[in-house]
Amino acid sequence: MAITTSERAPRQDNRRQHLLDAAAGLICRRGYHATSMRDIGRATDMLPGSIYYHFASKDELLVAIYAEGVRRIAERVDKAAARATDPMKRLEAACVAHLEMLLTDSDYAQVVVRVLPEDVPAVSVRLTALRDDYEERFRRLIAELKLPKARQRYARLTLLGGLNSAQAWYRPGGDSPARIARRVLECLREPLEVESQ
Repeated sequence: MAITTSERAPRQDNRRQHLLDAAAGLICRRGYHATSMRDIGRATDMLPGSIYYHFASKDELLVAIYAEGVRRIAERVDKAAARATDPMKRLEAACVAHLEMLLTDSDYAQVVVRVLPEDVPAVSVRLTALRDDYEERFRRLIAELKLPKARQRYARLTLLGGLNSAQAWYRPGGDSPARIARRVLECLREPLEVESQ
């Protein structure tokens, strides 16, 4: 008896990760709007139509890249922060891990920082939710410093803005990502410590 289409086992998803990696690299280097599904197909030796087996649209592919990027960065940041007990040391460890991922370890992290949710209106709500979920860990770390509530939001935004902007001017061979992260935090540290006492 022949097996009908509905009875077939689902196809193995063995090309999905390769597709995500290639797309993240292209979007990181070229930008989201300048990267076509055809470009991604060429980079993965897939016909553009075959990509739609994995993702319904280019926007859906971007959401998957964002989700993977947030997962990878969050995992590194959480692990680094967990090694320290002092609130300022925990924040410092998180900043170092964040910047190391952004500057040296991940095309995914670059995509999360470079492609703003408002640049892709069809999925902006989902991208914003992923970004907010990631930033929540920095909200908690800054809250541990016991700053006045009114200052916590601006401290977080200033800190993440300073860290994320490094991708525009960082050059390999200069200061390490860890040193840059510590210097950025240093610019805020004295006022933060004064307020938290």
